[in-house]
Amino acid sequence: MKEAGIQTIRIGEFAWSKVEPREGEFTYEFFDGFMETACKAEMKVIFGTPTATPPAWLTEKYPEVLNCRMDGVKFRHGMRRHYNYNSPVYQKLSARIVEKFAGHYASHPNVIGWQIDNEINCEADVFYSESDTAAFREYLKARYGTLERLNRELGMIFWNQEYTDWSEVYVPRTTIHDSSNPHLTLEYYRFVSESAGAFCKMQSDIIRKYMKPGDFITTNGMFGHLDNHKMMDEALDVYTYDSYPNFAYCLEEDPIHSKGLNDRKWSNHLSRVRSVCPHFGIMEQQSGANGWNTRMEAPAPKPGQMTLWAMQSIAHGADYVSFFRWRTCTVGTEIYWHGILDYDNRDNRKLGEVKALHERLRPVRDLAGAGYLAAFGVLEDYDNLWDADVDVWHRRVEKASKKEIFAASQLSHTPMDYVLLSDSTEYEELGKYPVLFYPHGLILTERRAEVLKMYVEKGGCLIIGARTGQKEEHGRCVMAPMPGLLADLTGTAVEEFTFVGAVDGTVCMEWNQRQLDTGIFNDILETVSEDVKVLARYTSNYYEGKPALTERLAGDGRVIHFGGTFTRETVQALLEYTGILSPYEDEVKLSPECELCVREKDGKKYFFILNYSSQEQEICLGHEMRDLNSGEKRTGRICLKGYETIILE
Repeated sequence: MKEAGIQTIRIGEFAWSKVEPREGEFTYEFFDGFMETACKAEMKVIFGTPTATPPAWLTEKYPEVLNCRMDGVKFRHGMRRHYNYNSPVYQKLSARIVEKFAGHYASHPNVIGWQIDNEINCEADVFYSESDTAAFREYLKARYGTLERLNRELGMIFWNQEYTDWSEVYVPRTTIHDSSNPHLTLEYYRFVSESAGAFCKMQSDIIRKYMKPGDFITTNGMFGHLDNHKMMDEALDVYTYDSYPNFAYCLEEDPIHSKGLNDRKWSNHLSRVRSVCPHFGIMEQQSGANGWNTRMEAPAPKPGQMTLWAMQSIAHGADYVSFFRWRTCTVGTEIYWHGILDYDNRDNRKLGEVKALHERLRPVRDLAGAGYLAAFGVLEDYDNLWDADVDVWHRRVEKASKKEIFAASQLSHTPMDYVLLSDSTEYEELGKYPVLFYPHGLILTERRAEVLKMYVEKGGCLIIGARTGQKEEHGRCVMAPMPGLLADLTGTAVEEFTFVGAVDGTVCMEWNQRQLDTGIFNDILETVSEDVKVLARYTSNYYEGKPALTERLAGDGRVIHFGGTFTRETVQALLEYTGILSPYEDEVKLSPECELCVREKDGKKYFFILNYSSQEQEICLGHEMRDLNSGEKRTGRICLKGYETIILE
């Protein structure tokens, strides 16, 4: 490991029984011996808390700690993450084992950080145990106070769902078609996030009593029904992610016909991670083929892809990268989740790539801390992300537009950020972006509408899409024309709306003598204010000639209201119209097969160019730049081999 440049390892995240083999019986022999070895080798250690895998003695004696299916059947011992956050027994025993781990090892000189649990809300981001129902009732009592208010605000009158006693309230349960009250379900997802965050913070608070100055607390992964921003603020010092781009090539996928950019799509995930923590780490970076004995079969990464994906993480802001794993497991469910070394433990090409990457990164270590430069932002908020899990109409438009906005950003080399929008968001967080997309903000609150209005009036360009302003915070539809709370800003109203059905063909709008696809859903717009400019009109369907795209000036800025869902062609046209398309085109020209990321530090720009194709790609520099790996000055045309990357200054 040391010879390959590996300086830090993570341990312990699934090792509860190594310290507590039987209830109340603690032994530190195994990890004491390991830490002695790490000390001799001068290896830094990130210690994981072991709560992702409760031991058999625990789940057998206390079955109430287990998570359940929606129909109440328990998930039994034998997998991982089969517990629930709200069991008082599990909270007590988890707190005790974390106390034992931290109390014994936090002072060790080789321990530099702590990972809480493992991949919070992975495997399951819904919880249906009796403990969850009991905790959900208390959550609702605190939030609504009375059943009368809960019934009123969550629309329980529909289908006679009103409650008359708190004992009648449950987490979602099995129903016909698995359909339940959407407003209560949205509240349930908020509850799941609160439960997971509280479980993380409980562990963080314990560790902070023992950790050395300068050490850090993190957790890994990014999964559903979890407010990662709040968890970061309340419990963590740094956020780490597990990056596995080879999922794009699993045998059940169709990478040849996919429009989702395959492994390059992980740049989209990394952009979301960056919104939580601008300078994040990668706790698990893909090193070999992924797969369990039960699912996720995948081919091995091609020569060069392991390095490509590590550089993808670094290009997007990762200042720490740890490969998963050192050696492929010879036993257990993950015998096909391949590591750097294979079962035979011999040197191989993957180890060669790790060594080469280590040497390659030596000259660019000072780049750590460099910021990522984005030309525009895409607003996201947890209310709408979770509402899209509740509402299939919302989900379909949200998924389509987000995919296409990312594709347009990538293929036009116009870097983007995801930007959190919440009721505590301030103008300063938005003002650094000249253009912000808010694709389908169905749920709007007055506070968010206010900050968006301020952003526009102070010079920003806000672009909104179909369905904006349809709902209030509980997911109830507002009895006012869309875009609801933004209508005064846009000067528009939605006259009518429809999905674009199969018999409708492609519905386009004509803009600047171009026909642009308006996507899978159309809001038919009408202008309400005289100062609204119609930029484009629909060219087919029963609303042919009606406004599809409008613009209105407000203060020093403008708002663009698009009645459709976004396609990559429409997004590129909007980026061009707003003057931010391909901002680095004069400095570097490259093919759509390559990604461009730009990081900046101390006034210097660092250009990361990544070739995701197996074929050679040509790039052209507009002026002389320095290759940070070779130190050579480069100009004019450069050829990148398949999967090759380059960093230029």
